[in-house]
Amino acid sequence: MRIEILDENTKKNLLEDLLKRSPNSYGQYEARVQEILDTVRRKKDEAVFDYTKKFDGADIHAGNILVTEEEVREAYAQMDENLLGIIRRALVNIETYHQKQMQYSWFDSKPDGTMLGQKVTALRRVGVYVPGGKAVYPSSVLMNIMPAKVAGVEEIIMVTPPGKDGKVNPTTLVAAKEAGAAAVYKVGGAQAIGALAYGTESIPRVDKIVGPGNIYVALAKKAVYGHVSIDSIAGPSEILVLADETANPRYVAADLLSQAEHDELASAILVTTSRELAEQVSRETDRFIRELSRGEIIQKSLDNYGHILVADTLEDAIDAANEIASEHLEIMTADPYQVMTKIRNAGAIFIGEYSSEPLGDYFAGPNHILPTNGTAKFFSPLSVDDFLKKSSIIAYSREALEEVHRDIEQFAEAEQLTAHANSIKVRFEEDVK
Repeated sequence: MRIEILDENTKKNLLEDLLKRSPNSYGQYEARVQEILDTVRRKKDEAVFDYTKKFDGADIHAGNILVTEEEVREAYAQMDENLLGIIRRALVNIETYHQKQMQYSWFDSKPDGTMLGQKVTALRRVGVYVPGGKAVYPSSVLMNIMPAKVAGVEEIIMVTPPGKDGKVNPTTLVAAKEAGAAAVYKVGGAQAIGALAYGTESIPRVDKIVGPGNIYVALAKKAVYGHVSIDSIAGPSEILVLADETANPRYVAADLLSQAEHDELASAILVTTSRELAEQVSRETDRFIRELSRGEIIQKSLDNYGHILVADTLEDAIDAANEIASEHLEIMTADPYQVMTKIRNAGAIFIGEYSSEPLGDYFAGPNHILPTNGTAKFFSPLSVDDFLKKSSIIAYSREALEEVHRDIEQFAEAEQLTAHANSIKVRFEEDVK
């Protein structure tokens, strides 16, 4: 990995480089995505079946687009029992963590005749997108479905592209069943997003779409936002390790590569105050790449978006981490908890040398659907909040309104909204006579 001195120039160039990976930088695909969405909206099932044949090579029709109970049983029969046990234990951790996020309705009544409050309601139907093909991510199935389940969403449906044989990966199916999906449909890509957003004869329209996907899926979610809600526009995976001279270079290198192996656009960044550690980590990454199965992808990722930045002070390193606002941030310093208090921007923060990033991906409980491309400056991880909506409650008695009605009327008249003022005034016409 290349080693650079951290200064304002290198930081500026790095931030510009990372932003090139954003889905917003792939406008050349938007017209094609919009064409797919428009066709699905117009032709519904017919378009979904045609695109599935074209892009996935599978013969899908109204009779087999919905995964059957028999297919689920077949998936369980093919499932490794040890892996099934791990999935179930991970689900317990994920559910326990997300239950602590739950919000409830509240009401505040006062003796003056006013009652204010907030009514919290779960979304009725949510769609979860799960990538298919060569990628199999049962962990993402759990992370997308469980917070919706905890929130109380009535119906959680999942879409995922089938193989050419018209089947869904058995591990994906089992994860969906264990997490609580009500139905699984065999469709992927932008056409799946269109089906969820607009509804077809086979697939019901949802209120919100969550889950990661390729550039077509990301741009499709962006295009349907407003017609339905979405979680976020996910970009390539990222990790930033903030370390000083006390860090173990082998651990740091291993953690950097854990994200670099996702794809050639993934970013892996070390910001350190130690030149010696920087050089040791660079050597360790070279050793690991020769041993790991996805070494070629890792190498391209590091060539494109791998950086080791050497900072003068820990404060400079922390400032850089906050500017980059990485999806995953690991802190490996002499006093990681003190450093953590100074971190403003990160999707998930991993503290100490035994809190490796894959712990969060698979097992600990916090959600691994995280903001990318610097959006951790204003976005949060997927949570129960994403599946709840809130309604304000306002109730005034006549006596309570009488105390303030002239204030409201004057405020409305100041904005020249006389009908607003009148809707208050008519309630006290008898007092004027």
